[in-house]
Amino acid sequence: MNAFIMFRTFYNKIPYSNIRTAAKESHANTENEKLLLELCRSTVNQVLQMLGSGSDGLDDAQVNKKTTKFGKNEISLAKRPSFLQDIGHRLSSPLIIQLLLIAIVSAAIGELKSTAIVSAMIVLSIGISYVLDKRSRNAVDSLGKRVQSHAIVIRNGKELEISLVNLVPGDIVQLQAGSLIPADLRLISAKDFFVSQASLTGETMPVEKNAHPCIDENLSILELSNACFQGSSVSSGSARAIVVNTGSRTFFGAIAERLNQQRDETSFDRGIRSFTWLMIKFMVIMVSAVFMIVGFSKGNWLEALFFSLSVAVGLTPEMLPMIVTANLAKGALTMAKKKVIVKNLSAIQNFGAIDILCTDKTGTLTQDCVLLKLAVDVMGVESENVLRYAYLNSFFQTGLRNLLDRAVLEHQEFAVDVNCTLVDELPFDFQRRRMSVVVAYEADHVLICKGAVEEIYSSCDRYQIDDEVYPLIGMIKDDLFEEVANLNSNGYRVLAIAYNEFPPDKTHFSHEEEKNLILLGYIAFLDPPKDSTAQALICMKEAGVRVKILTGDNALVTRKICRDVGLAVNMAATGDELVKMRSDEFDRSVAEADILAKLSPMQKEQVVQSLKKNGHVVGYMGDGINDAPALRAADVGISVDTAVDVAKESADIILLEKSLLVLNDGIMEGRRVFANIIKYIRMGASSNFGNMFSVIGASYLLPFLPMLPIQILLNNLLYDFSQTGIPADRVDEEQIAKPRKWDIGNIKWFMTFIGPISSIFDYATFALMWFVFNCRSFLDLTVSSAGKTYAVQLFQTGWFVESLLTQTLIVHIIRTGKIPFLQSRASPSLLLTTLTVIAVAVWLPYSPFASLFGMVPLPLSYFIWIAGFLLSYGLIGHIVKSWFFNRFGGN
Repeated sequence: MNAFIMFRTFYNKIPYSNIRTAAKESHANTENEKLLLELCRSTVNQVLQMLGSGSDGLDDAQVNKKTTKFGKNEISLAKRPSFLQDIGHRLSSPLIIQLLLIAIVSAAIGELKSTAIVSAMIVLSIGISYVLDKRSRNAVDSLGKRVQSHAIVIRNGKELEISLVNLVPGDIVQLQAGSLIPADLRLISAKDFFVSQASLTGETMPVEKNAHPCIDENLSILELSNACFQGSSVSSGSARAIVVNTGSRTFFGAIAERLNQQRDETSFDRGIRSFTWLMIKFMVIMVSAVFMIVGFSKGNWLEALFFSLSVAVGLTPEMLPMIVTANLAKGALTMAKKKVIVKNLSAIQNFGAIDILCTDKTGTLTQDCVLLKLAVDVMGVESENVLRYAYLNSFFQTGLRNLLDRAVLEHQEFAVDVNCTLVDELPFDFQRRRMSVVVAYEADHVLICKGAVEEIYSSCDRYQIDDEVYPLIGMIKDDLFEEVANLNSNGYRVLAIAYNEFPPDKTHFSHEEEKNLILLGYIAFLDPPKDSTAQALICMKEAGVRVKILTGDNALVTRKICRDVGLAVNMAATGDELVKMRSDEFDRSVAEADILAKLSPMQKEQVVQSLKKNGHVVGYMGDGINDAPALRAADVGISVDTAVDVAKESADIILLEKSLLVLNDGIMEGRRVFANIIKYIRMGASSNFGNMFSVIGASYLLPFLPMLPIQILLNNLLYDFSQTGIPADRVDEEQIAKPRKWDIGNIKWFMTFIGPISSIFDYATFALMWFVFNCRSFLDLTVSSAGKTYAVQLFQTGWFVESLLTQTLIVHIIRTGKIPFLQSRASPSLLLTTLTVIAVAVWLPYSPFASLFGMVPLPLSYFIWIAGFLLSYGLIGHIVKSWFFNRFGGN
């Protein structure tokens, strides 16, 4: 199991509230926590000595020895269940438990044939779901190996990048913004280092950490200022730390193993659960009624019990878990072929329900290939000095280098300047929106600041043209900003460069020194639009998905990119504007805006929550540390394999190719999955509702059982088999043309209108068998006992065949809103399973197994009548179905 899977398990399966509760209640009551406390109260040199490490890290021999002793850095709860545990979990479904109880009761009263049939249903449901689920997991895992989280470690005096699972106690790790904390660590150096511990404490604000020994012995584990814990992440700054505990010995691992690891229930899960219990309640009422009617009317209570149990099986949608799992697994397999990793199968259905996609423009609308096009002074004149200062800033920063930094560092002609030394650094954070380095340059200590134009302007009181420095007053600021606005409107992303000089004896700097700077100029970047973006946006619009751009960049740049790719922008709002709004104004602006620019990470999360609050299903695509809160808040979080660790950990879907076209394919696949699941649910619900009228009526009106219990079970088993082709069925374009949401009310209405149609033809069959084929001779006192038995068997065989044929036919009626067979044809697999069942239904009365199931051959004229019934049933079913979809929607 790789680290990617491990961190997915942390956040997707363990509720935050459980973690926080356990964290607050936890004390240093284990040897591992006591060791961490002792190290945090010791000096750095003592820590290195106690853990057998040094400034050069561990050597290979030490690593091998510690790996043997401590094992891999992974948590046991993330391991997959064994085969028996998996099967046990599937057997715990309420529908399967119900079948198991029926099988046990059948065996207890000696009905072994019935027990075998019910057992076959259980095996069919569980077996298919297990096989397909395993196939999808294997396919996803083969891709998941490409998406592993890594750590920068120092071993043998060299920096190495290794998988998180290979860390051992004593390793020295380098941390920067965007890093996941890979184990329990003791900091040995830190600079403006802030860590988010929200997953452990619930506190949203990052906590500052340092490397100084903690002398307060009353501090709890989480209050240690020089310790970092697995499961948290770096918000800003940089640090170096030594690994203390790994795997299940970490603070998080100890908590995780004590908790019940259940992921939060999605709306899709709730919908399936509510439908399941609706059917179970319906079945309980129905079975109770049948038991009482048959018992009082026939006088044989044991026969009534077994018949009612058989009816219970017939009314149970026992294939629902298989259909859901098979559809989701098929969706995962299809997406895996397109290099999309599905971390959570339920996310596939949520994909299909997305009606708003929030995304940044970089790499999604654009090529993610940032080029430094201009370096100009405040007057717009190209300046080598501006580029030199920008190069020094990007080269000496120790934090996470983004695409802009990499574009600057391609200008190797300034590498000669890097023989100056780094004095200090003020890392980037999302409040200041800038970062500074201080270098010993030309006999001074020069603070070079790079960041968003507005934030740099607020820190400057002077500006420079050539070698002359002038005071920066308000009027001049406005004039100078016109050059920036001009660059932005042409699609350039602009950063400002400013500096200040300090005497060489000043070696420690803080944010206070980022004041009274000299504005030097600007660097302008261009990220060209992708060729495929325009087509992808058209597809999204046609699919009913509205795309909103959420970016930290300014609105002018974003508007230009949107124009280039054909994304209409009717309204734009900025973070500064949103922060001043009341709650209702905020919600209205978020709903109306196509561009939301200059957003902080928390504002991105607030935008997503606002959209969800107003009834939208929101997908969020991001790859930066600033996207993590929004990724967690979205119904579907989407990231890419090149994203920072904390973004990948927060996502439900990982793309190996950052493309809106791939996303559109995923949305369509989600809708196909949902459509096929709804097909089965509609079939099961309407069939059960219709059977209610037929069984209750027949049980009351007839002097014998309308169908033997064994025939009901066989009928249900064959019908279940016909449904196994649904996951691979074709889906009409109309069914995936717009977002699909769970609507239990629509299903109830569909059941109410479609279900009774089957009862009409059931009663027609009763009349056919009773009057035309003379089954009423059962009441004739002159008829022999054998003749009466034949009449009963003929009636039961006739209803068995008609019931199975009509149930199988309705699959093709309900699966489409179009004219079945003519305008919309089922997939070959569904055609094969349904035709097979039809053939078996016709063959059984004439087969060697007929007597085993209490059947007799049917007159050939029977099939002429049944053919007419089937044509009429199909016609009426199609007319009512078409009226229903026009009236209530849902197709």
